[in-house]
Amino acid sequence: MKFAIYQTSRQGGRQYNQDRVAYAYSRDALLMVVADGMGGHFHGEVAAQIAVELIADSFRKQAQPTLRDPLAFLKASMENAHEAIDNYAKERHLSDHPRTTCVACVVQQDVAYWAHVGDSRLYFFRYGKLLTRTRDHSRVQMLFDQGRISEAQMNTHPERNKIYNCLGGDFPPDVELSARLPLVDGDKLLLCSDGLWGMLAVNEIASILEAYPLQHAIEELLNHAEYRAGQGSDNLSGVGLAWGEQGQAVNPAAISTAVMSRNAVSTQMQGFQADAAAFGNEDIEQAISEIQAAIKKYSK
Repeated sequence: MKFAIYQTSRQGGRQYNQDRVAYAYSRDALLMVVADGMGGHFHGEVAAQIAVELIADSFRKQAQPTLRDPLAFLKASMENAHEAIDNYAKERHLSDHPRTTCVACVVQQDVAYWAHVGDSRLYFFRYGKLLTRTRDHSRVQMLFDQGRISEAQMNTHPERNKIYNCLGGDFPPDVELSARLPLVDGDKLLLCSDGLWGMLAVNEIASILEAYPLQHAIEELLNHAEYRAGQGSDNLSGVGLAWGEQGQAVNPAAISTAVMSRNAVSTQMQGFQADAAAFGNEDIEQAISEIQAAIKKYSK
């Protein structure tokens, strides 16, 4: 496989960063994940961290070097993450139940597969045009689908933050799966939290992804979204992929997996270390230990 990939996450104007991002790849398969945690102090971070780590850990175990059934993998991994978050909350008798949105994508054999719950999105661009994106599991999306509000009103509606499908919470998630979508050289995928997409129109995202090498494009997207949101900016996160050889020579995020061994998996993940100043090292160490215990129980 040949591709360019880049991820980043920012706190924005919030007190904490409840977003988590990761990607992992074997010789013949690639995983990308974005989770946007919901809940009170620390709990949103925990839910998002469990989701991202558990899905990435399952990928490491099963991508040898490909997944047997990518869509089944995505569905099972998200459902396992929901159970792990739920169990974490019950064991600690938490009154504020941790929850998180999640979008994850697998690419193997030049085909993309994805799954999502909530309003973290995946965008699929070809030749600078949007081919498809995920449909939000949100109150405003329902109102738009019913013709009760316009697309422009979705970003300012007072119920824009109401999500009816997530990992964690009182009900099992309804994991929405994509079709099989073949990739061609130059295709671009963007997985992101609502802090990014909520501030940018689709044509703006497409233009920026086309104008810059991938690493600079993702940073520019966050720059534009954060500036437009102002001091009250939400957390902003994105994982971007440029598929194939197009532009590889000038792209600092370019990767070729040809020399990887069959059982090797490389993982890049953003975690609690970035929040040490907000929570303190002891709190983070305890949370990491508890999260690892939850993941060990449910990862397959």
